Amino acid sequence: MDRIEQLPLDDWNDQDLLTRDEAAERLRQEIQVVTGELAQLRGAAPDRTTAAGVELLDRRLTAMKAALSELDGG
Repeated sequence: MDRIEQLPLDDWNDQDLLTRDEAAERLRQEIQVVTGELAQLRGAAPDRTTAAGVELLDRRLTAMKAALSELDGG
């Protein structure tokens, strides 16, 4: 059998792969972080910047929950 020559370079493609369970766990953790950030923003004095931040985080949270639902098979 011929020997395969190993290249002295990292294969970054393989290092970024997650299982569905790993991806779901990371999403759960990030959902907790964003939920905390939203609570802080909602408790802050309201202004246009705060309102925009709440809207962006709210949309991000909704998207993450949808992705998590898909990963969990729902």
